[in-house]
Amino acid sequence: MIPSDHFVRFYNEVFKYLDAHGGLEDYFLAISAQQEFHCLEAFRTHGLQGVHDYYVRIRREENCELDLVMEPGCLQLIMTRCPSLGKAIDNDAGVSPRYCDHCPGWVLPVYTKAGLYIIYDLMGHDQPQCHSWILDDIELARQKLREVEQARPAARLLRNF
Repeated sequence: MIPSDHFVRFYNEVFKYLDAHGGLEDYFLAISAQQEFHCLEAFRTHGLQGVHDYYVRIRREENCELDLVMEPGCLQLIMTRCPSLGKAIDNDAGVSPRYCDHCPGWVLPVYTKAGLYIIYDLMGHDQPQCHSWILDDIELARQKLREVEQARPAARLLRNF
């Protein structure tokens, strides 16, 4: 098994190469298709609780500082320390300017297929943090988007609706 330090560095260089030569979006979609095997059915069947359970496991496996806040109709994922980006930043070859894009690159299509709506705030590629809201109702998602846009006017928000 490849150590995570090496894996993150490899991933980072793949992102740089594909970004420079084309194909990064297709790569993210390929990752998304693979992730469907791990989580799509749970997300479809159990909705936000299935997403919550998945990220409880990811938090432990990836040793990230991730707060999960479940509210009626909405699950917030608040990443306060992403170990993956932290390792990429510490990489002497330099971090890919699109490193963080791999997370929304795979989750947005999966949530769409599961009938869930996401608002994703990357918060900047130079800090290992992000914040997302996953909702199970389109009207709640639109309302949350308006709230987030008003509270964070400079935010780089991604969404699947």
